[in-house]
Amino acid sequence: MFDESVVKYIANIMVPASLILMCVSIWGIRREVPEDDRGYLDPLPRSLRRIWPIVNVFSYYVGDKLPVDWLVRYQKHLEKAGLNYMMGPTQYFGLQLTAAVAMGMIAWLCTYMLGHVDYIYVLVGLLLGFSMPLFSINDFKKRRERELVRSLPVYLDFLTMATQAGLNMSSAVAQSVDKGPSSPLKVEFKKVMRDLRAGVPRAEAFRMMADRLSLQEISAFVTAIVQAEKTGASIGDALKVQADQRRIERFQRAEKLAMEAPVKLIFPLVVFIFPTTFIVIFFPIAIKIMEAF
Repeated sequence: MFDESVVKYIANIMVPASLILMCVSIWGIRREVPEDDRGYLDPLPRSLRRIWPIVNVFSYYVGDKLPVDWLVRYQKHLEKAGLNYMMGPTQYFGLQLTAAVAMGMIAWLCTYMLGHVDYIYVLVGLLLGFSMPLFSINDFKKRRERELVRSLPVYLDFLTMATQAGLNMSSAVAQSVDKGPSSPLKVEFKKVMRDLRAGVPRAEAFRMMADRLSLQEISAFVTAIVQAEKTGASIGDALKVQADQRRIERFQRAEKLAMEAPVKLIFPLVVFIFPTTFIVIFFPIAIKIMEAF
């Protein structure tokens, strides 16, 4: 039998040694990760800057081992959300793993503080953390699509005026980018201009934009331009028709949202406002009745 003092002495030695070895291992793992060159990328938001070294570790050791179809699918999600110049598909997967580990540790710590570690909650935390970046990117995607559809009629008006004034389509796009308001559609038109300078045919450059965005309104706009160029029709007239159609659709969407507003108000009225109103009205009456008896 070991003496109790010997066991305590060994434990006091092993715990610091284990911590030192863990720190050395983490430092060695971090040193193997190449430096992240963000000179040509969009700046990271403040919420991601502190955890980005951990994201790069997961991206280097795990993200690069993903199948190609997974990476292609992640890249499409990032392009539709407008985040493809902020992070790559492997870094996005590393962000998912980082969020999963963080939420799993938080769930374990909460259950530990309650006196009983339940690994079901830890598993739920892992799954929730892994899904949180997916929810965020879907929100970015929906917000960006709304901004694209909202700004499309304005840019169609710019293109119509430019083409009817005698400019060709490439010059009209350049003028709309120069004079148009700031929006995701302006960024997409800049990409079209970049492709045109690189020698890509105009129709193919616009088709690439439609493929990147995958929106019905953008696809209809691109189809109208391509068909007008093929048939020799007036591009200005085709753009004017597209602008009028997109403006009508925007008003229809606004009317639809206005008609849906009363229906969406029913739940907060029934659950929150009506009970409070009844309490304020009937509480004095109930007090009077109780005092009478």
